[in-house]
Amino acid sequence: MKVLPFKIPKPENITLYVQHYKGENFYEKLHQHKEIQISVVLKGEGTYIIGDCVGDFKENDIFVLGENLPHVFKRDISFENDTEMVSLFFSKNSYGDNFFDLPEFEQFDHFFNNSILGYKVLSNKDEIAQILSKIQLSSKYNQFTSFLEVLKLISEADKRKLSSLINLKKYAGDEGKRMSDIFQYTMNNFQKEVTLHDVANIANMTPNAFCRYFKQRTNKTFVHFLIDIRIGNACKLLAKKNDLSITEVSYKSGFNNLANFNRKFKALKGITPSEYKKKH
Repeated sequence: MKVLPFKIPKPENITLYVQHYKGENFYEKLHQHKEIQISVVLKGEGTYIIGDCVGDFKENDIFVLGENLPHVFKRDISFENDTEMVSLFFSKNSYGDNFFDLPEFEQFDHFFNNSILGYKVLSNKDEIAQILSKIQLSSKYNQFTSFLEVLKLISEADKRKLSSLINLKKYAGDEGKRMSDIFQYTMNNFQKEVTLHDVANIANMTPNAFCRYFKQRTNKTFVHFLIDIRIGNACKLLAKKNDLSITEVSYKSGFNNLANFNRKFKALKGITPSEYKKKH
């Protein structure tokens, strides 16, 4: 089966598809689909890749993903309980080609115009999560009215853009599988030594060809991408209540040199690991 594009398994007569996922892992392969996606994480924590953005997710996080935006959510292996996520899948013309062009829905323009890059919702989260957690059990009519309320709340909320314009690209067939394999290998092995030779072998390329290939498709070098994942993991460890020292966090995140870890962390986050730990 081709990893990308991914087809949402919804019946043809369904305009708004609601997926309530509960299990050990989310769908952990890089994928994209033609539908817009709104997701709330009810349980779980881990790492996401959305377009060219790498970050971490946790309970009560809400994401909006645009059409054909490559993404993957990977649960942390340290999270022992089942993960849970509710997602809505729809398109702008789900209710007719001109439905959302009606003047009554003018406030939704920002939602649709910015969804293409993907964004994380920063406010109105409790209200949105409460609606989404119950929407699957509602009647079709109540699902529709709840959906409009969610669009309204997201349109009014503070948001943070995730991907960048240069990354907007529709992967197809073998290229999608190759990118998925690269991301999957990196997310599974970032705590160990990951060499360009190793990951180039995954892509079935020479190291030089792989470096060019990866940067053209993600707008960043593979080394930068690997550091993003490692620093993201370090942030999660630093924010937790534990007895881990900065040195231990460094090694658990794939750095074998504390000075290098401190330098990379500050370059990416603007503060030192110690300052980040105190802040959170």
